[in-house]
Amino acid sequence: MTMHRLLARQLRQSTDESGQVDMTRLVELVSAAYEESDRDRRRTDRAIKLMIEELEQTHKRAEQDLLRAREFLDSIIENIPIAVFAKDARDSRYILLNRAGEEYYGMPREEMLGKTPEQLFPDDIARVVHEQDRRVVDSGTPMVLEGHLLEVGVHGHDRVVNSRKLLVRDGNGAPQYLVGVIEDVTERITNEARISHLAHHDALTDLPNRSAFNEALTERLEHAQEASTSFAVLSLDLDRFKDVNDVFGHPVGDMMMRAAAERLVTEADGAFVARIGGDEFMILMPDDIRREDVLSLAERLVEAIGTELEVDDYLSHVGLSVGIAVYPDDGVDAATLLANADSALYRAKREGRGRVCFFETEMDRELRDRRLLQHDLRQAMEQNQLLVYFQPQARMDGEIIGFEALVRWNHPTRGFVPPDQFIPLAEENGLIIEIGEWVLREACREAASWPRPLQVAVNLSPVQFQAGDLERSIHQILLETGLAPTRLEVEITEGVLIGDFTRALSLLRRLKALGIRIAMDDFGTGYSSLSYLQSFPFDKIKIDRSFILNLEATPQSAEIVRAVLSLAHALQIPVVAEGVETEAQRAFLEGEACEEMQGYLIGRPEPIERYFDLIGINVERRRYA
Repeated sequence: MTMHRLLARQLRQSTDESGQVDMTRLVELVSAAYEESDRDRRRTDRAIKLMIEELEQTHKRAEQDLLRAREFLDSIIENIPIAVFAKDARDSRYILLNRAGEEYYGMPREEMLGKTPEQLFPDDIARVVHEQDRRVVDSGTPMVLEGHLLEVGVHGHDRVVNSRKLLVRDGNGAPQYLVGVIEDVTERITNEARISHLAHHDALTDLPNRSAFNEALTERLEHAQEASTSFAVLSLDLDRFKDVNDVFGHPVGDMMMRAAAERLVTEADGAFVARIGGDEFMILMPDDIRREDVLSLAERLVEAIGTELEVDDYLSHVGLSVGIAVYPDDGVDAATLLANADSALYRAKREGRGRVCFFETEMDRELRDRRLLQHDLRQAMEQNQLLVYFQPQARMDGEIIGFEALVRWNHPTRGFVPPDQFIPLAEENGLIIEIGEWVLREACREAASWPRPLQVAVNLSPVQFQAGDLERSIHQILLETGLAPTRLEVEITEGVLIGDFTRALSLLRRLKALGIRIAMDDFGTGYSSLSYLQSFPFDKIKIDRSFILNLEATPQSAEIVRAVLSLAHALQIPVVAEGVETEAQRAFLEGEACEEMQGYLIGRPEPIERYFDLIGINVERRRYA
């Protein structure tokens, strides 16, 4: 409201009906108006003051937030584990460097900030850095360099780094800063190289492994096909090497393996030598080498390995068998060459070990026959060609205590196929799972019908442990057949425990919890049997027949048997000796306190009908004569 309007209103309010102005009233109204105006002014002043104070606080908080943000970023940049730097885009003068940058360049930032590369580095390095900076400034394109050597700094030429550099422009788009990072990737690249090396090399001998050999063979085949050259593939297997582990233990066996590998490499004259697993090696010979030279080299290898190996005062005699296949005569692809080299190796070992054999067409026929046998095995289950035979087990006085169930294959044209021929085939193609379950069911069904509650032992393959629900299968078969779990004994070899040891051990414990007995078969022929005895409470140990058969021929076998029996007695584990064929063998075992035996002296594997008297049909008890 304007001053004139206010005064007019006050005059109207102070004038009576006669038109006279009441001065007293007018003074009161004017005074009141001034007082109200003064209060409004003071209120306005206070409001303005509060606004100013609030603005000041807001500005102060903004400055503090900005300071904290700057300190946070400074802390991050300072402590980030890669070098960070910034330069003036005009002359490459350093204006920022973090702690990692000081370490990389090997000098404190006080000596670097404000200086150009020409003032800090040798001329040749400064020139390169300057050119890179100008390239980034002129193009505006970031520069990325990976895996290059750090050419300056305290670490010198032994550090590998990744570096990145980019341009930062000001508000007008003009070049302002060059910002860069340098990351030390030496350890990562070293680790990657180590991992790559481990992936392609054998951990024990540091020779190329199967994967590396396959890659080398593929490359050699491609080259040979393009250049029309030939080359030889040698398949090698150390003879009797398992005996080293059995006699001296696994650590000594490892040392012997390394020594054997070194001899192979030394005698191979630069040829590609690989260890593909266990005691198996492969060698790729140079292109266009003559068969005579291949044979000469192979014979030198056999002689070198056949010479007595001595490691840390341990002496061992191992041998070497060699099979040879030649491209393109014996195969034009990797699979055929390897298969034929293996066939030749198989022939060399079969002919007495310590031999060298070239692949021959007859071996190819043997390979085809093996594949045909594998095909026929698939039909054996469907056509009821498989049979379960039983071999008695007895105490040393001849008392029969049980039988081992053994599968036999009565081929319609071949007759009885030896188990050591078709069992490995069944394990290769997975049929052993179906066959093993069938044998277990038939053995339990048969044993459940015996008048005498004798035990029945069934072999389980490592393949059965690796695939399917073996525990559920065995439990279901026991329920179906009505056989008491305490009458069933499953025999395993150390192959069951190699690989996923924890899983296999857990499964064995669950089987044992059902009341099933667990026996370690072929004890003494593997790599780590002693450690397995420590890990699992086996109910029985079976000494491999090879030691029993050689009791009278080699003193070492007798000592091994004594050692096994002594160990078993200390662990309170009963022992079954396999392959007992003579009274002299039985007498020796009885003299060494062996508890049980199995072999032709007691009885051969036969249909159960041949042993009706032993299982309680017609004859209640029988001792061997």
